[in-house]
Amino acid sequence: MDTETITTDILATIRDMNRAWTTGWHDEEFRQYIHKDAVAIVPSVPGRLEGLNAYVAGWRGFALTATIHSWQESDHKVEIFAGGRCSVVTYFFTIDFTLGGVRQTMRGRDMFFLVKEGKTWLVAADQFSPEPTVS
Repeated sequence: MDTETITTDILATIRDMNRAWTTGWHDEEFRQYIHKDAVAIVPSVPGRLEGLNAYVAGWRGFALTATIHSWQESDHKVEIFAGGRCSVVTYFFTIDFTLGGVRQTMRGRDMFFLVKEGKTWLVAADQFSPEPTVS
């Protein structure tokens, strides 16, 4: 198993998916990275988002109502499992955006579970949260 190539492919998937919603809303492009049975837990929605359409609708809602000024990812960590067929990816992010006329910066962390179907990596689960402030 060539973990370096797999890691490169996984990170390209994550970065391309994020670009599809942070540089304007690109529905069809965004959808191609999401598994049909994806699930997401996000801080602004109770319970969980279940399935491709709910997952996409969650990101679409934000991307179409907010003006995203910048998106940065850092400190990526990729763990590969099941002989290279699934992966957990974590990283930290900073997003600068305006929503409802209020400009804000959020620092947070993201954790994805990806599965490989054919030659394609798909997001099957996502959980993100703001980075807690330490006093």
